Amino acid sequence: MACTDQDYAYLRELVLAQSANLIDPSRNSLFETRLPPVAKLAGATNVEDLVSILRADRPQHLYRAVAEAMTINETSFFRDVAPFQTLRTLILPRLIELRRPARRLRIWSAASSTGQEAYSLAMMLSEYFPELKQWDVKIVGTDISRQVIDYARTGRYRRLEVNRGLPARMLVKYFARDGDEWEVNPELRAMCEFKVANLCAPLPLMPQFDLVLLRNVLLYFPQQDRSCVFSDVYRQMAGDSYLMLGNAEQAEDSTNLFRVEFASGCYFYRPIPK
Repeated sequence: MACTDQDYAYLRELVLAQSANLIDPSRNSLFETRLPPVAKLAGATNVEDLVSILRADRPQHLYRAVAEAMTINETSFFRDVAPFQTLRTLILPRLIELRRPARRLRIWSAASSTGQEAYSLAMMLSEYFPELKQWDVKIVGTDISRQVIDYARTGRYRRLEVNRGLPARMLVKYFARDGDEWEVNPELRAMCEFKVANLCAPLPLMPQFDLVLLRNVLLYFPQQDRSCVFSDVYRQMAGDSYLMLGNAEQAEDSTNLFRVEFASGCYFYRPIPK
């Protein structure tokens, strides 16, 4: 038996409360494709039975499991050309000059999903900025889903995944083939660290960042939650740092903590002095 409109409304509210992910009613079918594993975990035979368990027992671990299952996990290596071009030609050279005395660089890939963005940054640093091999460099990837964080930590990707956005020369140079999978080399993996973090909840202990990539996630958040996220991100950033959002996202309608800049065909943000 299929879920009712009331069941779907309950699930949408649950996901919104747990993760600030605003799911449109037109996408209710996603619950039927993504929640069967959660239903099985709960001992339910279908999603409708799962809703009954959620309503009756209020089990926190299942609330979180539902929210994680409905998280948007679309990603690829070097996703969108313009931001990575701007990073390589403008932002990273500026940051390297600023941080040369300390020889320390911290980058946050927020909502990093299965890790392709973080590893893309690591490849870019290794490929175009070899002096950083002597620096203290750390790329921190965070996501609300423990499942995708565990996947990112393995550094192993299927053929379909490495065929999406990853240049062949970088695949050969920075990955080792193991059967039908490709594994990120140890040098890049040492640069990357992955943590579970909910952008709409208190963040785990993290360093102050020089560069934050918060791309293609805020468009799923309600206005009020976007403002809260920007405030938390601002507190994690150095005064002379940089913030990059997704192509369809902007900060101006949600916060006054950042000023926008435009260069190399790409918008990015700088924190207003604290």
